[in-house]
Amino acid sequence: MIKRAAVSALLLSVCIGAGAQLLYRPDVKPGIEVLRESHYSVLEGKRVGLVTNPSGVDRKLRSTIDILYSAPEVNLVALFGPEHGVRGDVWAGGKVSDGRDPATGLPVHSLYGSTRKPTPEMLKGIDVMVYDIQDVGVRSYTFISTLGLVMRACAEKGIEVVVLDRPNPLGGLKVEGCVVEPGFHSFVSQFSIPYVYGLTVGELARLINSEGLNCGEKGKDAPLECKLTVIPMQGWRRYMLYRDTRLPWVLPSPNIPSMDSAIAYPCAGIAGEFNNYLNIGVGYTIPFETFAAEWIDADALKARLDSYALPGTAFRTIHYTPIAGSMQGKLLHGVQFFFTNYERASITLTQFYVMQAVRELYPDKDPFAQTSRNSMFDKVCGTDYVRTAFQRRMKVEDMVDYWNKDVYAFRTLSRKYLLYK
Repeated sequence: MIKRAAVSALLLSVCIGAGAQLLYRPDVKPGIEVLRESHYSVLEGKRVGLVTNPSGVDRKLRSTIDILYSAPEVNLVALFGPEHGVRGDVWAGGKVSDGRDPATGLPVHSLYGSTRKPTPEMLKGIDVMVYDIQDVGVRSYTFISTLGLVMRACAEKGIEVVVLDRPNPLGGLKVEGCVVEPGFHSFVSQFSIPYVYGLTVGELARLINSEGLNCGEKGKDAPLECKLTVIPMQGWRRYMLYRDTRLPWVLPSPNIPSMDSAIAYPCAGIAGEFNNYLNIGVGYTIPFETFAAEWIDADALKARLDSYALPGTAFRTIHYTPIAGSMQGKLLHGVQFFFTNYERASITLTQFYVMQAVRELYPDKDPFAQTSRNSMFDKVCGTDYVRTAFQRRMKVEDMVDYWNKDVYAFRTLSRKYLLYK
């Protein structure tokens, strides 16, 4: 018994000393749960609008719509539907229609149809607008653009905005990519922030509100500051990826079905703008995790990528047939990528190194020959410099310094808006 007790004590000591972070880490509470524990004090006595989608849930998968609608302290009067709709029943790019939510009977106003900014008519009778959508930490993901336009519209009408914070699935330490330059602001590059910005959606809201980045879709309007309240999470730390939170993952959009898809999105999504060049797993079971085509020699591509010795990044060969999309039904060959050391990896550069390797192996394959897609590539990058510098030789070394030129300055700027260590 003494020996057994000693062994148990030793194991406990080891756990506390080396593994306590994993074994005893507190659960992360998203903003909706923190709001509920406060008895909705920030909403009490006010007429509430809600911008959300299926990812707005608590840990028991109860929708924020239903939570607020059933709370006696809350007078929820209207819903606002971003891309894919409040209940997620609209496919990527499909227009969201006005209507009524069948579960609650509440009016639903579309923010992805004829307008992407709430109109004064939509905002009539609303005192406070709540935003609760799971972000993916990437500038080109349209939900943060919706947030910015909502904040601007509410600022114009004197309506308070409450953001219910959620984890950044990329963690809070990664910052990659240059900021959006004048002339390249769009719905996929709404703000002058890096491509991967290392903030939670609540922290981002604080930054764009105070720094005058909330300037409308074209980036030309005068900045407006709304009355903003962020309901922070409890238990989240900057080092955490989504898997560390113990929260269920609910896909915020159809092509981000898992937390792995969220991490992969910034690694392949820019290259994916050339939809007839490489398949990036969209239309297959692992969206954003592959680079493949009918004409690729998978072993040769893997060997070329391995020769680069990219920090924290590994590749395996893969062969698959997409079930949807432009390459549906075709047998494709290529690579799937993995991060063996996520902290060391430059995740957004993955796609550029793949494009470099493909060009070295197949000099006749030029993605930029699809000139109709170059404009969208530039919008997603937030500049045309990346394309013009890269396409000359298809060498990462020609664009990497420009790609990373704003990282330090943005880290410095954003520091005062951080809510978590």
